[in-house]
Amino acid sequence: MQEKPERITIADAARRLGKPEPTVRVWASRHHARLIVKLGKTAWYDWRDLSVIGRCLHLGERVPATPEERDELRASLLAA
Repeated sequence: MQEKPERITIADAARRLGKPEPTVRVWASRHHARLIVKLGKTAWYDWRDLSVIGRCLHLGERVPATPEERDELRASLLAA
């Protein structure tokens, strides 16, 4: 059963990750983070997807190419 995404803005994700907002915005764009909804100028992303991207970059690991691959990575880490 797939988890429901946790909606988060780039600004909130940056605060949680302790990174500058422009950095997290580049991560979301470069790694095609899962976009949940965009209303006007505000976009909400899947926090779990952004956190896996942040984890991989922090550890110097390859970021899986798709949100689905990142879901699989996250699931394998939780199972360990």
